[in-house]
Amino acid sequence: MARKPTIDPTLVNKAQEIASDTKCASTLRLCQSVLLPSRIGATLEQVASILGVSRATVPRMQKTFRTQFGAATPAPPQNWGGRRRQLMSPEEEKAFLQPWLEQAASGGMVVVSPIRAALAQHLKKPVAASVVYKLLARHGWRKVAPDTRHPKSDPKVQEDWKKNSRKSWQLSFNPKLSRAVR
Repeated sequence: MARKPTIDPTLVNKAQEIASDTKCASTLRLCQSVLLPSRIGATLEQVASILGVSRATVPRMQKTFRTQFGAATPAPPQNWGGRRRQLMSPEEEKAFLQPWLEQAASGGMVVVSPIRAALAQHLKKPVAASVVYKLLARHGWRKVAPDTRHPKSDPKVQEDWKKNSRKSWQLSFNPKLSRAVR
């Protein structure tokens, strides 16, 4: 069962005045989004079907009416951003990653699977690998790709090997395997 709408009576009177004077269809619909629940007790679903909008749009329309025609000072805008489903605060995440930061700073390789296991143990619930990758990305960690050459490689030795090695990779001519066109 839907809850009963509670709309400020002064806002309802203002909506009634504007609805009787307006010639704009969008303003009339904003007024109706306020008047229908307050006057006839319609639910959001009923108001949405009457106005031809979705259920979620009706409260938005009511909010728009309140900001445009309601109070003298409009309410501050609501901030919809943020980490709504965070598992830990940023400070807790930083403290959690501290042991691996020390390991990485000393030149060690950091592997995701132990971090994932430790995070699951810390949170006392299973954690997907993507959660760990996003955690590391939030704190500025990145995957280091291998270099194009080995740091201990010697170009002179490689060039000597190329000159003096057997050319086993080249095809030798075999008359039995070749097909001559006559």
